[in-house]
Amino acid sequence: MKAALLGYGTVGKGVDAIWKAEGLKDPELTKILVRRKEAMEDERFTLDFDSIISDENINAVIEAMGGEEPAYSYVKESLEAGKHVISANKKMLARHMDLFETAEKHNVKLLIEASCGGGIPWFSNMESLRRSDHIESFKAIMNGTSNFILSSVFEEGRSFDDALEQAKKLGYAEADPSDDLCGYDVSFKTVLSIYKAFDRMIDVSEMAVFGIEHLGKEVIDFARSKGRIIKLIGQASLKEEKLEACVLPAFVKDDDLFAKVSGNFNIFECECKHLGKLHFIGQGAGSYPTGQAIVQDLLDLRDQRSYYRRESKKAKLNNEKQGTYYIRGNCDALKDLIEERIDERRFLSKRIELKQLIDHRKDIDFIATYED
Repeated sequence: MKAALLGYGTVGKGVDAIWKAEGLKDPELTKILVRRKEAMEDERFTLDFDSIISDENINAVIEAMGGEEPAYSYVKESLEAGKHVISANKKMLARHMDLFETAEKHNVKLLIEASCGGGIPWFSNMESLRRSDHIESFKAIMNGTSNFILSSVFEEGRSFDDALEQAKKLGYAEADPSDDLCGYDVSFKTVLSIYKAFDRMIDVSEMAVFGIEHLGKEVIDFARSKGRIIKLIGQASLKEEKLEACVLPAFVKDDDLFAKVSGNFNIFECECKHLGKLHFIGQGAGSYPTGQAIVQDLLDLRDQRSYYRRESKKAKLNNEKQGTYYIRGNCDALKDLIEERIDERRFLSKRIELKQLIDHRKDIDFIATYED
């Protein structure tokens, strides 16, 4: 079996390093696509994607480029050419779910373990569980950058701005950390987790998505006064054909397992009909964790691992799930949601539906789930 690698940045280099360290000969990494001539290190490197597509000996393409284009076009063309694809690109995959239909149409695999949870075998474990059980719901801390910042704030007493700067210095946060802080990264991973857990394909724009970008001292002080910390959580459930999903900060009690997952680590929890709750914890990003997940997918292809799949279908989110929330925003516009006023800008809400949060998105500065 022969494979090609698209991209030689953090993830691509991690894949290559693991390949060499483990002495992998089958599959063989024969070509590596880069964008600049000066990045070419040996005879495997190429600037020409067409040379990969036209090579009938290449069975699998590993997409580690990031971004939507040209990654989407390259993945689609690879699938249409009858080549298996492995991708770590959660944004591209979540916004282009048609790729899974393309893979099925051309009888090839689109494997995405590395797109969510870094080296944590989240998707493969869900596939194994579904052979003998039914997954009813999941929730997860699945963004290492936001978790590192929140851990720094609540465990080390740093301000939000100081924690963000530290995350940038350590390489956990990008120069523009919007996807991590605003919850978008978690929303992409939640969409892909829904696909794996429930065989449903949804439009990410339908989801209630709120982040921690406007976390302030008054929120931090309120959490501490209640013996809680804040975590950014993606979650979904499918019960009686009602699909619910959201990305929201949450006030988590100090003794909760989720509160104990610190730094850039992730935790995934799924609840099954027979087994109950299961947890998976580990490093959620980085060169080697993500590279390891890609190599595992490739070895599964080589060994012809039996994948669990049912027919997937497009679905709409229900958005009727009810909850209680801490909200900071325009209280005049949000007056019908107020249960307990904290001050002129903050309150605890009545039990309200997710769709009400979506309707009032422009009036909310910060929100977090708050359950007794």
